[in-house]
Amino acid sequence: MSDKNVAHQADNDDVMMKLEAFWKKYQKQVLIAIGAVIVVIGGWYAYQNMVVAPQEEQAADAIYKAEANFAKDSLVVALNGDASSKGFLYVINNFGGTKSGNLAKYYAGVCYLRTGDFNNAVKYLSDFSTDSKQIQMMAYGCLGDAYAELNKNDDAVANYKKAATTFEDDAVNASEFLYRAALKLEVTGKTTEAVELYKQLKDKFPDTDKGRLADKYIYRLSIEPNDFTTK
Repeated sequence: MSDKNVAHQADNDDVMMKLEAFWKKYQKQVLIAIGAVIVVIGGWYAYQNMVVAPQEEQAADAIYKAEANFAKDSLVVALNGDASSKGFLYVINNFGGTKSGNLAKYYAGVCYLRTGDFNNAVKYLSDFSTDSKQIQMMAYGCLGDAYAELNKNDDAVANYKKAATTFEDDAVNASEFLYRAALKLEVTGKTTEAVELYKQLKDKFPDTDKGRLADKYIYRLSIEPNDFTTK
């Protein structure tokens, strides 16, 4: 055997001896650590299958009729339920950690917005979030409407702008929310910022109704004010 092979074999033997020594010294701790990992993984799977999955199923069953009532514009029943169905508030209170519980917050916020309870609309819409960009866009837009009704104009504009940029593929709704942000700035006297948003409306969404009217909005704010009253 060559000197190189002998040296390589010696290195391997040395590594094996060190591993054996390590195992003898720490085998108890290693086995405890492995056991702990197994317990954690087993507990997680048990929790998912025995707790989370049944809750998700129950929440989906509960929200189904509430969604049906919402679709029929029976907003009070959709919120609170009745003798034959549960409402969105029930789903939130009992299944808040589920996907349906999260979605119920969006529906509840919209129900409150449409029935004029703007503070509760803000409460539930603010607590809602989703990876679905189109739904999140609508949530931001509704939140903007609620803040606008409460005369919290900065918050309204901020949420309208979020709505306009969250899902630009839906050009109709995105342009509508950008327009609402610009209009709110306009009526509160922030004309420079309003013009900037109207320009964005024209550039980003030229083929929408609001985009086609952007030049009109810009011109309205660009001309010098005149007093045509008779004295």
